Amino acid sequence: MSQVINKNLFLVKEHIGLFKAANNFDIYDPENGELIMECREPNLGLITKLLRFTDYKRMTPFDVQIRTPDDQRVVRITRGISIFLSKVEVRDENNELIGGFKQKFLSIGGRFDVLDKNDEVICTLSGKWTGWDFYFKRDDQEFAHVSKKWAGIGQELFSSADNYVLKIAEEIEADHDVRKLILAAVMCIDMVLKE
Repeated sequence: MSQVINKNLFLVKEHIGLFKAANNFDIYDPENGELIMECREPNLGLITKLLRFTDYKRMTPFDVQIRTPDDQRVVRITRGISIFLSKVEVRDENNELIGGFKQKFLSIGGRFDVLDKNDEVICTLSGKWTGWDFYFKRDDQEFAHVSKKWAGIGQELFSSADNYVLKIAEEIEADHDVRKLILAAVMCIDMVLKE
């Protein structure tokens, strides 16, 4: 398994394009600007591509893979067709189910539960309707925070509105599946809640 998942700070940059059907992101270490992971949707079918340019975009299935630059898979995120609420599965580098997300009904600002492989709630991702500020919390414990605000060393990388920073709490153990689930959930914010 790649040790890159044990970092606590990630800069996520979305690929921008006029006729972009796939959800593609680059993930950097914001402290030194090094590309550490790539998030791609390599197996996008023709019908799904066409539907991504319609009002049905939020309902389309996805199969997103996060890999290191040397092609080691970190996580795979999949969802079938979504009519009302999204149910997303997350698999590890060996394609073993490690958990997923279940969207909350009638949540203001966007909200979903982060689940382990037994469908037990690990934490809840919730955000503000007016902006791009999301928290992973359980009770009073904050697991991670996603924001469009960054004032660190790699600030020059942070030039677009489609960039954001993920900060995972230092208390989250190294190599724990919750790190992969949080990273996967960040990709799903854009695809499930913000499209």
